[in-house]
Amino acid sequence: MRMGHHSHRTVTTLQGVTQLTLQVYRCRNTACPRFHQPTRPEEEGRWALPHGEFGLDVIALVGVLRYQQQSSIPQIHEELMRRGIQVAQRTVTNQLYRYEELIALYLADHKRLRERLKDQKQVILALDGLQPDVGHEVLWVLRDCCSGEVLVARSLLGATEKDLVPLLEEAASVCQQLDIRIAGVITDGQRSIRNAVASALPGIPHQLCHFHYLREAAKPIAAADLHAKKELKKHMRGVRPIERALEGRTDEEAEAVRGYCLAVRSALTDDGKPPLDADGLQLEERLRVIDDSIKRVAEKKGLPNELSHLQQLVQAGLTATENLWPAIQQAYAWVHQAAHLLANTEQREVTALKQAYEQLLTTMKKQQEQLGTLAPVVAHFCKVTASYGEGLFQCYQVKDLPRTNNDLEQFFGTARHVERRVTGRKRASPILVVRGSVRVVAAGASRIISVSASELHPSDVTSWRALRQTLDYRHEGRRKQLRFRRDPQVYLASLEQSLFRSGLPS
Repeated sequence: MRMGHHSHRTVTTLQGVTQLTLQVYRCRNTACPRFHQPTRPEEEGRWALPHGEFGLDVIALVGVLRYQQQSSIPQIHEELMRRGIQVAQRTVTNQLYRYEELIALYLADHKRLRERLKDQKQVILALDGLQPDVGHEVLWVLRDCCSGEVLVARSLLGATEKDLVPLLEEAASVCQQLDIRIAGVITDGQRSIRNAVASALPGIPHQLCHFHYLREAAKPIAAADLHAKKELKKHMRGVRPIERALEGRTDEEAEAVRGYCLAVRSALTDDGKPPLDADGLQLEERLRVIDDSIKRVAEKKGLPNELSHLQQLVQAGLTATENLWPAIQQAYAWVHQAAHLLANTEQREVTALKQAYEQLLTTMKKQQEQLGTLAPVVAHFCKVTASYGEGLFQCYQVKDLPRTNNDLEQFFGTARHVERRVTGRKRASPILVVRGSVRVVAAGASRIISVSASELHPSDVTSWRALRQTLDYRHEGRRKQLRFRRDPQVYLASLEQSLFRSGLPS
């Protein structure tokens, strides 16, 4: 190796603008595969990325401000300017992209993963997908439940078995390279996912999420509860006029009546989450408690006109819906009993637990006539249970195999939370799918660990370039969609011209 020439490069770091003078070497041996090719000093990569104008320390700071302090792009730009770094706001976005790519490569490094998982004897895979909206691609993530490490993250066009099998095989290949076995898999009950796991990971226990199971099995029960709640709320629309009649009064009686009105409105607006929270039953119970309290007041003294009117509203709603609640209450009692059995707090053996669950299903079938028009919900519950089958009980036979896939759902929620805090968007942004394979990973990891500038340095620049090329391809797809929305005629005309040119002889 002989020095060929000097190369000069300007890099902006947190300490200021730095001028680098690099000695570029060239091999003079004609038999060498790298004959006369330039070899740049390795230390250059510790300062900045190839062709990058900003140092790795600036990129690391942008990542910290975004994912640990949850700052927006304008706020990050303002902080960099305050530190004396002259940068355009669009460039801040580009540096954030570089951070996401570099931290994804850092987390996927096999040496780091081997060191991270060396004390584990097994890996338990959690698989789930995130789709911001209908028509978007689906971001699929395979994550180890024991360590929380993301092994594979890919954006795919669909959720078919054919799409998911290569994803699972890639995760299996990673585990094989790390010399660690896959002890189990946890997913929701989607049929294509089940088929993909059976095809790619045959013989590995596959647990189906209890939460997804109960939500699907109790769906018609939750719908009946919601319908009853709506019917009850129809009779409670006169609460605000009562409150308006009390405006301007500060006496104790007016404050007490206003307190009852607030209690009713609090009950009406308190929504739970299915499958275990019965919003309608809870509303009915709370309104009965309020009604009982007003009755006790009426027994000791007469009611003010406003409170009497409120009592009439409450009693009218309870009377109009009183025939709906017994069946819903019985159905939800079975759902809660099923959830209690699946929680297995008594630590029963699998065989005994299955027998107890079969007994519950038998009881439901025998007593379903008591539900009246709600009787078909039992058949639906049993049908979903039969569909999930043995997948409900694998977690009791494999150590550390979770009952639900909620940890991965919360991992997705971390990325959505950051996006909402910094952009104000309530719904998941399409950028989570375009750059989801790095953005979701960066959002989940950055709140737990801090990566220094030296750790961001990619050990394999070729892998970083390949990753960036893949992400740029997806970005270009989004740009083309935007161009079509702006001017469909021009966009389609350009496609037609491309096809015409492709048919011409070369």
